[in-house]
Amino acid sequence: MELKEQFEQAAAESKNLSQKPSNETLLQLYSLYKQGSIGDVNTEPPSNPFDFVAKAKHEAWAALKGKSTDDAMTEYAELIQKLKN
Repeated sequence: MELKEQFEQAAAESKNLSQKPSNETLLQLYSLYKQGSIGDVNTEPPSNPFDFVAKAKHEAWAALKGKSTDDAMTEYAELIQKLKN
């Protein structure tokens, strides 16, 4: 199966996990998904200093700057597989 197909299948499977991952894992999934589908962060940080969730998401994605989309897609698919088992 092609990497892009594995990535898309993993994204679909992420909605059907038997239990909800921890917030830390959810941030990791979010940032890997964004890096794999879009690439380096391309938005400004949230302007509301009290929007902690948006800030955490932006920082997690920004931390992956420079990681190739292929590497991010691979890591995302592997993490979903790990969470399924």
